[in-house]
Amino acid sequence: MSSIVISGASRGLGAELARGWAGPGVALHLIGRDAVALEGVAADCRARGALVHTALLDVRDAPALSAQVLAWDNASPFTLVVANAGVTGGTRPDGSMEGHDSTLRVLGVNLTGAVNLVEPLLPRLVARGAGRLVLVCSVAAFRGLPDSPAYSASKAGLWAYGEALRALLALRGVGVTMVAPGFFRSEMSARFKGGHPFEYSVEAAGAKIRRAVARGAGRCVFPWGFGMMLRLLELMPAPVADKLTRLFRFRVDIQP
Repeated sequence: MSSIVISGASRGLGAELARGWAGPGVALHLIGRDAVALEGVAADCRARGALVHTALLDVRDAPALSAQVLAWDNASPFTLVVANAGVTGGTRPDGSMEGHDSTLRVLGVNLTGAVNLVEPLLPRLVARGAGRLVLVCSVAAFRGLPDSPAYSASKAGLWAYGEALRALLALRGVGVTMVAPGFFRSEMSARFKGGHPFEYSVEAAGAKIRRAVARGAGRCVFPWGFGMMLRLLELMPAPVADKLTRLFRFRVDIQP
């Protein structure tokens, strides 16, 4: 039986991944903070034949998260661990900066929250010599965007963390797939008030990630050209890179 844990599974990409992987012979362990939305996703997955467990958890709560995922792993050893939970922040609609509280919240959920999910399970995955980690980052990991410094930093940190883990764990039988999507339609994406170049549907984004995981890809970056463009900016002189980056400006609604 495939045993999968997904954080941030209440809606958006996490919910889409759960539904796409749901089926007979699959045990899904879904983590979220919205009880009603999470149960709706769980019901959809059960209707597809999956065995589903849910937990209402904040990924910043390391002790509670660790206790839950280790208990699940005891009952059904994980074959796939998906760190997807994320929040956004940035320049407010009135032009003010996001501030200290929002910055710490974004870093805490997007970066530390992913680490809180992965680290308790690493010794077990290594001991079994099997399994795969999927860390959902963003193309914002490749270049700090002026209107979302905390979000960019959280995803850049997660990208570096996962790239290092992949090189380490490949010798121990554990795979790592790093995911860096651009825009895809979701409630989070809708909070970005500005251009959404090359935007995917959430269904297309989920399908792309599932295919990458199925083939054991180390990286899944899409749109590829958008990701490459942001990577190339880092090779340019700072004044030129900054000027070009400022062409991509937006505002971010406060996330409840």
